[in-house]
Amino acid sequence: MKTSLKGRRIGFGLTGSHCTFEEVIPIVERLVELEAEVVPIATYTVQKEASRFGSAGEWLEKVEKAAGRKAICTIQEAEPLGPKMPLDCMVIAPMTGNSVSKLANAATDSPVLMAAKATLRNGKPVVLAISTNDALGLNSQNIMKLLNMKNIYFVPFGQDDPYKKPNSLVAKMQLIPETVSHALLHQQIQPLLREYTPATP
Repeated sequence: MKTSLKGRRIGFGLTGSHCTFEEVIPIVERLVELEAEVVPIATYTVQKEASRFGSAGEWLEKVEKAAGRKAICTIQEAEPLGPKMPLDCMVIAPMTGNSVSKLANAATDSPVLMAAKATLRNGKPVVLAISTNDALGLNSQNIMKLLNMKNIYFVPFGQDDPYKKPNSLVAKMQLIPETVSHALLHQQIQPLLREYTPATP
């Protein structure tokens, strides 16, 4: 069972897994196609740090273009998503191990985490699409903690390279819209554990 995304106000937070950004931009476009109102939110890493996957700010520009609006880029801008401008659902994709650890331990030091906190405050769902090399290592306890938290839902995930990176897990980003649709009904999409295959262009 799932629900329509038409007219839903969905926050879309990006944290610093730069290698995954190329997969998530089409997801923002897909949510817009499904007539959702997408509010992009970027962590400081996304805004300021360059990598071999793109220059500083490049992916921020792309997500703003996909969503059709400027991103929320400060904690102060994200805070009103609680009392004044509530979201129907908050998505964090990609969700790094660093952000997993912070969210699981109630640390709110970025615009994305503040948006998640504001959404949870309102009793609305937060959807996490993890992309982290230590999911089955030190961060496993934090992921298990979040799996058991009220109003937090996970995009199905799997090992992206079990022999070279045995602790790494990556969400199937193409399942974000369907996961959100279930989460709006306070349901965890199943099965949660799936074989990981990269999205095709």
